[in-house]
Amino acid sequence: MRINEPNRVGMINAYNKTGNAQVGKTGKIPMGKDEVNISTEALEMLKQVEDPDSPQRREKVDRLKKQVEEGTYRVSSDKIAEKFLSFWQKK
Repeated sequence: MRINEPNRVGMINAYNKTGNAQVGKTGKIPMGKDEVNISTEALEMLKQVEDPDSPQRREKVDRLKKQVEEGTYRVSSDKIAEKFLSFWQKK
């Protein structure tokens, strides 16, 4: 078994050269611009969402809060199962 093969040193030097090639003259790695793109589907979903301060939304939230406080708020087990299934089917 050879420990000091002549090709190993060359491979290490080649690795070091490629690592330093990305750094510019200033010693900093050049950075690109950050950019955000919102899909048309996401914009449509945003339009469909109700305004959180609308009177209808406020009334619904108040009604649900009252039901939870009184202990009369019930969710059907079928709806819960549907949500679980849709969640796990996406993955």
